[in-house]
Amino acid sequence: MGLDDALIFTRVVECHSFTSAALTLNMQKSTVSRRIAQLEERLGVRLLNRTTRKLRLTEVGQAYYERCRQIMQEFAEAEQAIMQLQSEPTGLLRVSSPIEFGQLFLGRVVGEFMCRYPAIQVEVELTTRTIDPVEEGIDVVIHRGRLQDSSLVARPMMTSPRQLFASPDYIAQHGMPKRPEDLTQHRCINTLMDGGRKWHFNEPNVSVQITPVLTANNITFAREVAIAGAGIINVPAFIAEPYVEQGQLCRVLEQVVLPSTELYALYPSRRFQAMKVKAFIDFMIESLEKYLSEEVEAGAEPLILSAAEQDDLQP
Repeated sequence: MGLDDALIFTRVVECHSFTSAALTLNMQKSTVSRRIAQLEERLGVRLLNRTTRKLRLTEVGQAYYERCRQIMQEFAEAEQAIMQLQSEPTGLLRVSSPIEFGQLFLGRVVGEFMCRYPAIQVEVELTTRTIDPVEEGIDVVIHRGRLQDSSLVARPMMTSPRQLFASPDYIAQHGMPKRPEDLTQHRCINTLMDGGRKWHFNEPNVSVQITPVLTANNITFAREVAIAGAGIINVPAFIAEPYVEQGQLCRVLEQVVLPSTELYALYPSRRFQAMKVKAFIDFMIESLEKYLSEEVEAGAEPLILSAAEQDDLQP
């Protein structure tokens, strides 16, 4: 078996498609299909069951894929070991991020990173879906909260307290709630990241059933709806605080404490970490800490905690 056969086979399995695998390998689909057929003929087994819509591994194919994947990972680690000897990061860096973080912060960071390291090319996907960096070949996934996956490294980036906000017009028309339970009588704007129709509070320790007038999968969209006066939102503070200063939003139930939003940088756990990945994560956290220090010097209350500050709070 040649290393190229292992690469073609694992790429077909991970892409779930001959067509997608051919695109990533820069090969013709017919060539990929022929190589897989020749591989099966040489081994004397069927590795894949094919239909017009799906590919499914046979039992033998699954065992073969696990070994091939291990070989490809070891090959990648060997390349990464050589990359550590380079003087600076190079190559293609693939990053995935929540939409709001990408729009508000990540774009500037990526631009500055590329200016510092001109040999780097970057692909960024802003999305609400959960990304598997191993399966999709993503170098860094910025994710809300930890993933229950021990094969991934989760490096803390920031923690942002959450807060309730509404427009002054909404408060003038509907009144200011005095306690969390009052929210059952208010028009609430929900986001899919809130998880269901209950808003949870740490202090006081209560959960309130809400009846949302709108549910969105984008926090900044929900913020704009709240600015228009449609209801109360529950979002990370840094999303809405600038609009409080402008008078377009006001804080609601300031005395309560809601669960914070945490962001982590996720990447595959390997013995050798690509220089481009380490350099980018370090740069991103450095930029975040610089941003926070500038906010404090300007006299503003910090709305997010850096990774270093989070460590200081650990018992």
